[in-house]
Amino acid sequence: MRIAVVDIGTNSTRLLLADVAQDGTITELARRSEVTRLGVGVDSSGVLSEEAMERVFATLDDYSAMIDELGGAEKRRAVLTSATRDAANGAQFTEQVAARYQLDARAIPGEQEAQLSFLGATSGRDPGDGEQIVVVDIGGGSTELIIGHGRTVGFHVSTQLGVVRQSERHIGHDPPTADEIEQLGIEVNDVLAAAVPAAEREHVKTIIAVAGTATSMAAIDLELEPYDPSVVHGHSVSLERCREIASRMASMPEAERRKVAGLHPDRAPTILAGTQILVRVIEAFGLDEVEVSEHDILYGVALDAALND
Repeated sequence: MRIAVVDIGTNSTRLLLADVAQDGTITELARRSEVTRLGVGVDSSGVLSEEAMERVFATLDDYSAMIDELGGAEKRRAVLTSATRDAANGAQFTEQVAARYQLDARAIPGEQEAQLSFLGATSGRDPGDGEQIVVVDIGGGSTELIIGHGRTVGFHVSTQLGVVRQSERHIGHDPPTADEIEQLGIEVNDVLAAAVPAAEREHVKTIIAVAGTATSMAAIDLELEPYDPSVVHGHSVSLERCREIASRMASMPEAERRKVAGLHPDRAPTILAGTQILVRVIEAFGLDEVEVSEHDILYGVALDAALND
């Protein structure tokens, strides 16, 4: 079955067009990502701005044309996450997306976002694997942490940690001050300590991180130019190396971050907060490396649409 999935997040709008077989095998036909910054200002204003929504619509215009050019899709899904959940005009925006682009558009709760991310991240793994893993999905307005094994979720939580949200709350200078980084780190540690009980953390053996912060971390580690998802997928980055990259990002003004090998220039404004969050997640679970996956919520939604509807 051919499935088109659009993920409209706080920081980026992404597309997956894929064929999903009955055994769950996914064959990608097209995959795109654009930094559309839908959630800019939502943490303080409580609404999606007209400018931000227009950026998303312009991207969806391109994605819709691409889907049609490639022969269409039997199902067309859109999931809208943290920024849309939090905004007073989020429901109206979701309705506009559905009507303008013939998408089954849903603003999904954080718990469902977490479960779909876990489904996507584990889609290529042995379903009988009993190792306890945590899937970490760092987005623009929220971070999901999902603990489980095989295809079974045992614990999940959606937190108010995100690269846009924490950037807006804590980063006021370019480059940031040491105090700004410290305060950001304190908030992240406090949220993680409250959100994930120690008893849930202690049995986790592997961290799998998905979405833009994690894939950027891997690409920076590899100094990857141009970006190659086949190289990024499955790449592991040590905690020590993650700390080095986070420290490097924090020491640079945005103009210099835009030139870093492996980092897409559009992610330069938010990668600083993202790397700080990822480092503290790894530390919270007491592990010494993170595995990066290209299989994320896009895969999860595609599988759910193809196999469960």
